[in-house]
Amino acid sequence: MVDFDAAHCERDGEEREGGARERREQRRREVTLLRALPYEPHQRWWDRLAPCAVAVVTGANRGIGFEAARLLARHGLHVVLTSRDAAKGQDAAARILTEAPDEAGVSLEWRQLDLADSASVEAFAAWAVETHGGIHVLVNNAGVNFNKGADNSVEFAEQVIQTNYYGTKRMIDAMIPLMKPSPYGARIVNVSSRLGRVNGRRNRIGDVSLRDRLLNDDCLSEQLIDEMITKFLEQVKQGTWSSNQWPQMYTDYSISKLAVNAYTRLMGRRLSDRPEGQKIYINCFCPGWVKTAMTGWEGNISAEEGADTGVWLALLPQEPSTNGKFFAERREISF
Repeated sequence: MVDFDAAHCERDGEEREGGARERREQRRREVTLLRALPYEPHQRWWDRLAPCAVAVVTGANRGIGFEAARLLARHGLHVVLTSRDAAKGQDAAARILTEAPDEAGVSLEWRQLDLADSASVEAFAAWAVETHGGIHVLVNNAGVNFNKGADNSVEFAEQVIQTNYYGTKRMIDAMIPLMKPSPYGARIVNVSSRLGRVNGRRNRIGDVSLRDRLLNDDCLSEQLIDEMITKFLEQVKQGTWSSNQWPQMYTDYSISKLAVNAYTRLMGRRLSDRPEGQKIYINCFCPGWVKTAMTGWEGNISAEEGADTGVWLALLPQEPSTNGKFFAERREISF
């Protein structure tokens, strides 16, 4: 009976997973059709901003960031493409400008930015104020992942956390004072992952108490998120992390994205009471399993497809209900 029950549960799990995959594929096909629809003039709030809407995309020299920068520029925003590596960033910017159709009117420039370096973020913020007077859209894409395939090393856990979580948080803190007031609200979009879901069926945190606190708005705080990160990194140094109920798939990357997701929810709540004309909407999204260098080119969708939901969030006519949420395939998903 035990063997039968185990096999039955496993089969049920496979069927549920197969059904989820099928639904996701169906949604991908629907989104492909939506992507082909142009924005109507009344939807293009960014065209009504003078002298222009400015969007910053971090880690945009390749992959999802590159596509987000390219798509936003083609939609008519002025894009600041940033990258840590100067040569790669300049090449990426030149490629977008060169490949743009003549009628597209693409406006784009490149700046160096390293989210893991406080001085670099501060210098970028000072430049953004001096050059553009501020920004309207921030897409936090920059991130690292050192695991590929079945690997699950935490050798570079500190670097992953410093870039993916603390770097993202550092950039948000620096850019919020620079967000230009407008009737349409400013936008912050954080690239995240389903691997960072608190209650993900295959990669959840084993500590039930921590899960409950992360999902409870009354308990969620910056201190709670930082304490979770500190505890994980301490256990990495001690070599005890694998026996302490952390996610077992891409562990350091998953925890960094769990922190990004939680921080997005927290900031959505903090920013929700800003007065009209000074609204800032912050959301995160999972691009899916994308064919990029970060996945070792093992994904099942293109970088352009992966960037789509982030670009859609950046351009969406915002309202208070779209704040501090998690999205995938242009739909809200649970944390």
